[in-house]
Amino acid sequence: MKIKLGLLYGGKSAEHQVSLQTALAVTKALDTEKFEVYPIYITEQGVWIKGERLQGEVEDVNVLKMEGIGQKVSPFSLSRELAPSSAEEDTVDVVFPLLHGPNGEDGTVQGLLELLNIPYVGNGVLASAAGMDKVVMKNIFAQAGLPQANYVSFIRSEWEKERDAVYIKVEEALGYPCFVKPANLGSSVGISKCKNREELEAAFEEAFQFDRKIIIEENITGREIEIGVLGNDDPQCSVVGEIAPKKEFYDYKAKYIDGDTALMIPAEVTQEEYEAIREYAIQAFKALDGAGLTRADFFLTKEGNVYINEVNTMPGFTPFSMFPLLWQQSGMSYPELIERLVQLAIERYEEKQKIKYTI
Repeated sequence: MKIKLGLLYGGKSAEHQVSLQTALAVTKALDTEKFEVYPIYITEQGVWIKGERLQGEVEDVNVLKMEGIGQKVSPFSLSRELAPSSAEEDTVDVVFPLLHGPNGEDGTVQGLLELLNIPYVGNGVLASAAGMDKVVMKNIFAQAGLPQANYVSFIRSEWEKERDAVYIKVEEALGYPCFVKPANLGSSVGISKCKNREELEAAFEEAFQFDRKIIIEENITGREIEIGVLGNDDPQCSVVGEIAPKKEFYDYKAKYIDGDTALMIPAEVTQEEYEAIREYAIQAFKALDGAGLTRADFFLTKEGNVYINEVNTMPGFTPFSMFPLLWQQSGMSYPELIERLVQLAIERYEEKQKIKYTI
């Protein structure tokens, strides 16, 4: 029997458009001989809209918004346990959350799906939440002994009370250049590279538009290397890839709009460097109690030192995205990758069903 797969995309997030592009790419990659695919769109206002089963490839991202044709639904209607028997046709076997950023990649939707007892692709509540919050993530990595850049963080109220003191702390702890980032956002939204106090002040203003907490990291001069991790308790790694942006750093526009960057897969690294990257990626995955997939990002210096930058618990699947390309070069096609992720979701779900909840 075909698996009824619900593609969940959109969301209340600054990365809403990125999610739509990811969903469009995934619809093209799915094997319709194995899956019945149902689009589930979360609007920018948080409304859930479920469409009819997709009968073929979606060519236009606007079709995925299902304006005027989809049905507003409650998430509870997707669950066989909670939906009335008359709504059996509305339920799905597995949900594939293609959500990026807050209200989707941060454990919120994962928590909802846990309560609904629906298998879902990707990381659980803890790994998703910790992976989304760069400060929490880096604190966990520090505890795990992973090498990383020095960093400081602030919440908005701290900054508003003593702005000069905050800037001085950054300059004393990190110096210039440094990077300012919203703590809970991805896709390079709100990120700035600062070379002086004036740029630092502007960067704080920018980053605090997207989050109440920000992180500032020291600059590490090195190549940007990424690796894909796939699995549950016994994760495996892909080949490594390298990002060579034509701009000063790999920003949102280069990632999703103009593709103004070079992706080199596989990247030229020594066997020793690859083994270090692979080991750190798996260590980071396990430190977060990961499931399904992550993309781990590193800096590799000319001296051969490896520093973990961050992990992405739901990496993009757009035409410019590194994660599926890494696995393609590792011998796993788009359709095979999607199928493997769904298998991993079912495996993790079945494992959780063994947990005893009564005494």
